[in-house]
Amino acid sequence: MIASKIEQAMTTSSWIRKMFEEGTRLKAIHGEDNVFDFSLGNPNLRPPKAFHDALETAVAQGKEQGHGYMSNVGFPHVREAIAKTLKVQQAKDVTPEDIVLSCGAAGGLNIVLKALLNPGETVLVPAPFFPDYHFYALNHGGTLETVATREDFTLDMDAFDAAITEKTRVVIINSPNNPTGQIYSRESLDALGVLLEKKSRQYGREIYLVSDEPYRKIVFNDTEVPPVFASYANTIVVSSHSKDLSLAGERIGCVVINPDLTHKKDMRNALALANRVLGFVNAPALMQRVLPFLQDASVDIDAYRRKRDIFCDGLTDAGYNFTVPPGAFYIFPSSPVPDDVAFVKALQDELILAVPGRGFGGPGHFRLAFCVADEVIENSLPAFKRVMEKF
Repeated sequence: MIASKIEQAMTTSSWIRKMFEEGTRLKAIHGEDNVFDFSLGNPNLRPPKAFHDALETAVAQGKEQGHGYMSNVGFPHVREAIAKTLKVQQAKDVTPEDIVLSCGAAGGLNIVLKALLNPGETVLVPAPFFPDYHFYALNHGGTLETVATREDFTLDMDAFDAAITEKTRVVIINSPNNPTGQIYSRESLDALGVLLEKKSRQYGREIYLVSDEPYRKIVFNDTEVPPVFASYANTIVVSSHSKDLSLAGERIGCVVINPDLTHKKDMRNALALANRVLGFVNAPALMQRVLPFLQDASVDIDAYRRKRDIFCDGLTDAGYNFTVPPGAFYIFPSSPVPDDVAFVKALQDELILAVPGRGFGGPGHFRLAFCVADEVIENSLPAFKRVMEKF
């Protein structure tokens, strides 16, 4: 028999994967071009040319032991290049010693929670949220608790104030957000920082803010993603290049410690150890070596903006209600009926694959990932309209 925790997790596993697997079944029956699959946030844009050039350069410059073990925190010259970028991005004197390279953002979040959580402590996250946060907290003896956001999915400080308890150890925010695309304002981050300082003093222990930022570069109409380090000292940023460079399968990311963080040296050492004992050991060596060449590179963000606008215009014409996402590549419309699973099933009958909002802690909504070909969005719109007309 498998472990009971895994058995339970399998029965409650991600709605995203369930819908993705349903899409595979439907495509086998109806043909891939006839199924409109918006279930999985798997970037469809090719990596930029700069990535392929950097990859060739990294291979050509490969030295002896270039694919061997290195420090658990990553190559020094790579961390130095990232630190130069983050000094500007975060408006803080970030150094290479503040950076740990990780196996994607998921690996980064796991080493952070491994370093911070004691058994029985809680991780607090604003809902809707990326559902695997629940499993990441569980991995390290913690539990995930959610706090409500406002109707437009922005942060609600009164709700945070009521939700933080003596067991709260970590608050995770994700901006731009999956599944809503919302970006948290500088004012709300400042207010959250003030609240966390107050609660840390009240309970006599640090509460850490972890900002999960793999979508930081995917923003539209010159929207700003504010730097979090200025809002709260005990902050850690986790990011990856899965989305902005379309390298989801390469598993390359980083963890960045605020230079002002309390017990910074202990935190760095804890993250390095967590990288090793969780079995990651270090981030992939070849992908590390391409990063210094790609600090200013990204996929064509305007292509995602175009997809968003095509989708939002079509959904509006069909009568759907939603907040236009300022970032990421998701739309999180309201279901016209309270049962979002039933509505998603109705979409599925029209060969549209969406994910019920309850899988993200946002019942009464559903998620659409628009990182697909333009024609998939365009061809799906008549079907979206037919489903709305039924309700």
